[in-house]
Amino acid sequence: MPFLIQRLSRLLRLRLKGWRLPLVVALFVFLTSWLVMALVEPADSAIADPGTYWWYFLVTSATVGYGDVFPASTGGRIVGAYVIVGGIVTLTLLFTQLAAALQSLRGRRLRGVVPLDLSDHVVLLGYWPGRTERIVAELTAENRFQVALCAWDDVPENPLPEHPAVHFVRGDLTHEDVMTRACVHRARTVVIDGRDDNETLAVAVAVDHANPDVHLVAAVRDLGRRENLRYVNAGVQVVQWHMPFLLTEEATDPGITQVYNDLMSSGGHGNTYSMRVPGGFPHRSFGDCQTFFGRTFGATLLAMRADDGLVVSPAWDTPVPEGTTLYYVAGERIDAARLAAAR
Repeated sequence: MPFLIQRLSRLLRLRLKGWRLPLVVALFVFLTSWLVMALVEPADSAIADPGTYWWYFLVTSATVGYGDVFPASTGGRIVGAYVIVGGIVTLTLLFTQLAAALQSLRGRRLRGVVPLDLSDHVVLLGYWPGRTERIVAELTAENRFQVALCAWDDVPENPLPEHPAVHFVRGDLTHEDVMTRACVHRARTVVIDGRDDNETLAVAVAVDHANPDVHLVAAVRDLGRRENLRYVNAGVQVVQWHMPFLLTEEATDPGITQVYNDLMSSGGHGNTYSMRVPGGFPHRSFGDCQTFFGRTFGATLLAMRADDGLVVSPAWDTPVPEGTTLYYVAGERIDAARLAAAR
């Protein structure tokens, strides 16, 4: 039947592709069966009545067959069989077209050409095999974020198709179209992991144009490019490229990069120091030491190292024996003389 209709459409110069073919098949079967049913059914049969036949055609072609309306003549039953076959053909064509449409959509999603519909998500611009997988794993841990992974055209398909929290966009990362498809205007954080610092700067310009208020994190090889990036976006957080864990920490907890930079900088507001607990030190638990250092010197204890090794942020009642090394953050080093005078 579809073959005959296709041949007829060629003669009439009609293009029956996609969803048109099942529609034309259903319409053709409806009109021809209605005409024949009106001819073969007895005059007192109401099945060919316009208000009744559409219902009979619908339930018969769908093979539901309620039986509330049925033909009385042998010719009418033959027409009913024709309607059933036509319905099966139509449904087959419909399901085939639906499967093809779904497969096409899935293929387009894999190729990263479908616009996303995300908000309050993380946009990751740039793909590095292995490195990006680790970053994504940390960003999506405990179902924290949906991630829009954006890559250049040299990545033909989504490299993480098995990950339901990762959505793929492919194209020129400096182009407005990629920003739009990745929903940068609705993102909570954008992480730029470019192939070089010049590329990172160019992508940052595109991001700032799309959403100047977004939390922007950029990985650079040369920290000297930080000022260039701040010309683009004053609030950008810059992380050294070889420290990818900082990218995810900054994306998850905005501002933490500044804390790390301050702690690691000799000119910061709080530097990290260490000291060994001297003999006769009266504070014998980590909590007591924390309170003493905080009240006396405005310092914060971070960790301690005893015979069993380093422990960061130990329990409040952890014993602090003589000779233990304490690590703390303070404005200046606490020397032995100041400690002895204060205790």
